[in-house]
Amino acid sequence: MKSTSLCWLNGRLLPTEQALIPVNDHGLLYGDGVFEGIRFYRRRAFRLQRHLQRLQLSARAIALEIPLSSDELTAVIERLIDAFADDDGYIRLMVTRGAGALGLNPKSCSQPNVIAIADQLTMIDIGQQAGARLIVSSVRRLPADGLDPRIKSLNYLNHILAKIEANHAGADEALLLNAQGRVAEGSADNVFIVRNGRLLTPPCSEGALEGITRELVLQLARDNGIETSEQPLGVYDLYAADECFLTGTGAELIPVASIDCRAVPCCPGPVFQGLQQAFRRTIDQECGGER
Repeated sequence: MKSTSLCWLNGRLLPTEQALIPVNDHGLLYGDGVFEGIRFYRRRAFRLQRHLQRLQLSARAIALEIPLSSDELTAVIERLIDAFADDDGYIRLMVTRGAGALGLNPKSCSQPNVIAIADQLTMIDIGQQAGARLIVSSVRRLPADGLDPRIKSLNYLNHILAKIEANHAGADEALLLNAQGRVAEGSADNVFIVRNGRLLTPPCSEGALEGITRELVLQLARDNGIETSEQPLGVYDLYAADECFLTGTGAELIPVASIDCRAVPCCPGPVFQGLQQAFRRTIDQECGGER
């Protein structure tokens, strides 16, 4: 089956397999760079400006100057979407430090690389299952005093290790705890639980990414009269939840069927189903018309 993956690389559109960067790019050598994942529906990028804002903040935090303005990046994304084969898809937008001398020092990297890849993405293939099977990983989320979770850097190694652990356990996804043993997030998604009708999720100070889908779900819940709370959660809270689900740009909304082989009572539960419907309505509203 021929790949439809398409890449924009420093001003050129080309099939992804033909896109090349130097092997001494510090993004490859050291994970030195930032990225965003962006969904598009009906050839319209969803919440694009929010993603570009977060990209700029991540870049500023690592002292990386993006060579394109937000308007120019918007034009890049729109051009890529227009050229892509499907109406719906996923874009990975990356800015690397660029080619430079061997060694950690970025001073020799004079020109960042801007890369955008359009493709299809399924974060968790739950197939005919009623929901995703989770484990609590032994891999801990990096603490904020080591690497702030608000920076979407190219280095996801600890999350990859957690995902490998999930693979070995036959699970779909892994949840990472922070250094204090409280719930942070999934390997590539935020986590929510429902208990006694209340929607709970860890605050970003616990090690969770400031997810764009996360913030939308919280707003949709409030708009629909659901009590919400961003509060520290322990593993017990996961086991005692009435519902659990994951959110993310790549994940969208995914119900959870079990955590560490403990069945979640409601999957998909009524709160999840209502929020999923509201989420789809928001996509229809924001991506339903002409650009």
